[in-house]
Amino acid sequence: MSDVLWTSEEAAGATGGESRGDWIVNGLSIDTRSLERGDLFIPLKHRRDGHDFIPQARAAGAGAVISEHIEEIAPALIVRDSVQTLNDLAVAGRDRCAARRIAVTGSVGKTSLKEVLAAICSRIGPTHKSQKSFNNHWGAPLTLASMPQQTEYGVFELGMNHAGELTELSKLVQPHIAIITKIAPAHLAHFENLDCIAAAKSEIFDGLEEGGVAILNADDAHFDFLKNRAESRGANILTFGECANADVRIIRPKVEAGKVNSCLVIDGKIHSMTLPIDGAHWIANGACAVAAAKAAGIDPQDTVKALACFQALPGRGNVIEARIDGKVITLIDESYNANPESMRAAISALSGRAAQRMIAVLGDMFELGKDELDFHAALAEPLRDTGVSRVIFIGECMRALKGVLPQEVRGAWARDWEIALDALREEIQDGDTVLVKGSNATGLGRLVEKIGNMNEGASHVL
Repeated sequence: MSDVLWTSEEAAGATGGESRGDWIVNGLSIDTRSLERGDLFIPLKHRRDGHDFIPQARAAGAGAVISEHIEEIAPALIVRDSVQTLNDLAVAGRDRCAARRIAVTGSVGKTSLKEVLAAICSRIGPTHKSQKSFNNHWGAPLTLASMPQQTEYGVFELGMNHAGELTELSKLVQPHIAIITKIAPAHLAHFENLDCIAAAKSEIFDGLEEGGVAILNADDAHFDFLKNRAESRGANILTFGECANADVRIIRPKVEAGKVNSCLVIDGKIHSMTLPIDGAHWIANGACAVAAAKAAGIDPQDTVKALACFQALPGRGNVIEARIDGKVITLIDESYNANPESMRAAISALSGRAAQRMIAVLGDMFELGKDELDFHAALAEPLRDTGVSRVIFIGECMRALKGVLPQEVRGAWARDWEIALDALREEIQDGDTVLVKGSNATGLGRLVEKIGNMNEGASHVL
C-alpha cells in the first residue's frame, strides 16, 4: 500500500484550496503532540485556534499545513475554512475509495466492537479504522480523510451525546453496514429517557447506503423500534442474540476465567466461538461481530478464528499481573469509561475468576442526569451478587453507593485517583483480583498506568 495519502494537487482539487508548493503527505494530524513526520497538519478551532501551532507542526516535520492565512509559506494549502476543509477531504477520501464501510454505534461496546471488526477484516484485506475513540464531528471526518485509496474495509466508530449528531456523521460516512450494539443508560443528562436515546442512536441509519444492512441486537428492549426505523430507511436487517429467531443465534453460553465460549447458529449451521476476554457481555459482542462480518461477505468460520486470537484493549478489559509492595495481584483494567450497563458487566465479570478476594476501585459515572445517584447506588446489587470483598470509591456520586453497601464492604472514599491508589495499596493482599473502572474524567487510567510503572514489563494474564 502506498505511503502517499494526498498530493498537493489532489488536496487542492478536493477542497478548492490554493496549494503553495508541490508536496505529498502520508497522514493527517490535528494535534502537534501526536503529529508524525510527513503528516498534513489541519488547524482546527476549539479552545484555541490551531493556527497558533503551525510553527510547532513544521518543527515536528509536517509534510504540509492547511491555513486560512494567505501569507502562509510553502508547503501549504490555503483555504477559507480549515474545518470545512477537513470535511471536504473526508468526502473526497470516501468517494475515491471502494472500501466496504462499517459504522458502529450504541450505548456500550462501540470502541471494543470497532477494534474486533478491524481485526477480523484485516485478515481478509487492507483495513482502515477510527483511531482511539475518534467518533465525533472531527474524529469521523479525520478517519475518512485518512483512509488510503487501497482500503477494502473501513470501520468507523460513531458517537453522540445530543440528538441530531449521528444523522450528520452517518451522512458523512455513508456506511454500507450500520450497527447498534445496545441501548442503555448513557448520556442521560442530555436525554429525557432511554426511548430518546434509542431514537438518537437510530440516526445512524440516516446515511446508510442504498441496500445497506442494519445489524441489531434481537434481545434489546428497543429492538422493534430500531428495526422499524432501519427498515424505513430501506435497510436489510441482520440480527444477533439469544432470541430464538436471531440470524446469529447464541446458544450454550459459558463464562470462564479469562475467556467466554458459546455456539452460534447461523443459517442452520453451528459455529463454536471463543474469546480470550473476561465478561459475559463479550459473547454478545462476538455474535455482533460475526453478524457484521457476514454482512461484509466474510465467512463466519473465518470470523470465529479471528475472535479466538483477539486480546482486550488497555482500559477495556485488559488483564495484567502486577506486583505492588511485594504483593501479587490480578488487575482488570476497565478504566477507559463507564456507564451503568458497562459497570454492571465489568463487576459481574469478576465472578468468573477464582481469587482470595475481589476488590473494586470504582469511579463516578458522568452524564447520567437527575437520577445519577440512584444509578450509582444500584451498583450494590451486582457487587453483592459477585461477592466483591471491598470497594474503594472515587468521586462525589460514589458516596451514594458507599452509603448502601454493608459496612464490611466499604473501603476508603477518595476525591481523586492518587488518593485512591494510596488506599488500594493499604487494602490489597497477596492473590487479590482488582477491578478498576470509572468514567474517563476520574483519571483511573492514570492509576492503572502508575501501577504499570511499578511493574516493568507487566505481563498479560488470561
